[in-house]
Amino acid sequence: MKYFFKLVRLILGPFMLLHEQMTKPKGLVRAAADQARVDAECRQLALYQFSTCPFSIKVRQELRRLALKVELRDAQHSTENRQTLLTQGGSSKVPCLKITDEEQKTRWLYDSREIIAYLQQRFAAA
Repeated sequence: MKYFFKLVRLILGPFMLLHEQMTKPKGLVRAAADQARVDAECRQLALYQFSTCPFSIKVRQELRRLALKVELRDAQHSTENRQTLLTQGGSSKVPCLKITDEEQKTRWLYDSREIIAYLQQRFAAA
């Protein structure tokens, strides 16, 4: 069963990535000062993801729509990123948004719907 899903991902993956590239949303346009502030806030975020995971794609599309420069960390091919996700976040599930606040406290947000809601609430009006 595991190999079946790997095969499906291997076959469908390139098509999913092509679709993602072809349907890139236009980014939100902000004043330069506002965008600089948002970019600074985004340095406190990191998205652990798989390149062909449909839920990761959904979150990446929202990042583009909101014009957010969030570091993407590959948890599929990087053993180090996957291990960090598992040991610090508690699960190897993706997508996962790592949020570090001003006091260096870290929060791990695992569901794509919750991640998107968080991003919209925090950055849509910025």
